[in-house]
Amino acid sequence: MTRLIVWRHGNTDWNAAKRVQGQVDVALNDLGRQQAASAAPLLAALRPDAIFASDLQRAADTAAALAALTGLPVRTDARLRERYYGLWQGLTMTEVAERHPAEHARWKAGEQDPGCEVESLDDMGKRVGGALQDAADAVPGGTIVVATHGGGARQGCGYLLGWEPAVLRTVGALQNCHWTELAHDNVRGWQLRAHNVGLIAQTTIPEAV
Repeated sequence: MTRLIVWRHGNTDWNAAKRVQGQVDVALNDLGRQQAASAAPLLAALRPDAIFASDLQRAADTAAALAALTGLPVRTDARLRERYYGLWQGLTMTEVAERHPAEHARWKAGEQDPGCEVESLDDMGKRVGGALQDAADAVPGGTIVVATHGGGARQGCGYLLGWEPAVLRTVGALQNCHWTELAHDNVRGWQLRAHNVGLIAQTTIPEAV
């Protein structure tokens, strides 16, 4: 059985300000580094065979905390980046709602393609899901940790599980440095084993920012 741990990065200043990061390369803040250092021993105890990460520094640096404990290299993949938020990147969600009210309303309603050059959910799911599948295929039967982003993690896992958008929309956002666990076997395919696993005392940050 292949085990896939899809790990959201630690906190950033833009997370704290509820500013849309998307694919802007924002660094971890002190809290984020502390979260990664605290979560890493829990993941190391799972004895991972490989570590993959988004090439954005907030995810790559989160993965580096685990690599420091395990001695495993971090393999980066740009397909694991967060959703591209187009014209919204760098704005707070309040500013998005003020400047682009129609598109913001479509986003809130869960529409696949809200406009403003925001990447569609379907495209993001295929992109991240393909990267997750390739990571799993690289170490068949192993335990693989993938450090990525909140929205990307949800859509990528949903792609592997074959979940419809209406079902996926009911899944709660990953907290910073929490993870989703999937498992795969040749009989049942991909299965959800756990969601939002991690340290209890952490700040909840909406996945969209």
